[in-house]
Amino acid sequence: MTGAAAIGIQRFLVIYLLLLVVLALMKRSKISQTKLLLTASLRMTVQLVIAGFLLTYIFENPHPLFTAGYLFAMMGFAIHRVLSKNRDLNTGFKISIGLSLSFSGLAVLVYFVAAVVNQSLFNPQYVIPLSGMIFGNAMTGVSLGVKSFRENTASAKERMEALLNFGVSPKNILLPFVNQALETAILPTLNSMVGMGIVSLPGMMTGQILSGTLPTTAILYQISIMVAICTVVCLSVFGSLHFGYHTLYNKRSQFCRLGGLLTGTGCGDVKPGSGTGREK
Repeated sequence: MTGAAAIGIQRFLVIYLLLLVVLALMKRSKISQTKLLLTASLRMTVQLVIAGFLLTYIFENPHPLFTAGYLFAMMGFAIHRVLSKNRDLNTGFKISIGLSLSFSGLAVLVYFVAAVVNQSLFNPQYVIPLSGMIFGNAMTGVSLGVKSFRENTASAKERMEALLNFGVSPKNILLPFVNQALETAILPTLNSMVGMGIVSLPGMMTGQILSGTLPTTAILYQISIMVAICTVVCLSVFGSLHFGYHTLYNKRSQFCRLGGLLTGTGCGDVKPGSGTGREK
């Protein structure tokens, strides 16, 4: 098998004509997201072109500092993206998200590269693309999990207040919401795994086949990375929510400003007698 066929600039530009179809359908459906589509397409192109030049330089000049720098940049951006969508979370919850996402991602990445691929932890050919898939999916999973948790707790605020007044501990009140959010976050990955190989050929496997890798080898890589992705999504969401929800109530069994459950400051700012809840 030979490598992927080269695509010239002129032939590459032809792909953007497909966006005219999207624009036409959006206009017909009265969807006012034309600016977002154009901005997203432009940003994607610029960011990937820059990434292509950076990766070319790193692959031609392999150095542990370059690999580690690129890895931590991806990790930092993933954390920033999650937190930027949840700016009003208290500081403790944000720290839980950052630490859970980074440590779970690094742990799964190290295990995958060292135990499965048996390569150096600073080999950019393996570390960079694998970390992109691992942290990208972890970012999506945590974003979905936190979003689900916030929406569910906001809609059940009155019921939570009633349970608290009846003497139910904040932990027992919040834990079902945490478990439900974890299920919501991991379900897309599980559904993707169920249909893989029948409904779709995943991106990693397709890319390897196009580059000339034997399908049998590509399959083993794809199975391995999907198990790794499933693990990192579960770990990062579990850690973010299980450590994070403890920051939503204090030692006096009071919610931190239940009126805006996740919009208050920290529990450390809750004074005795303030907030909603009962005292022990």
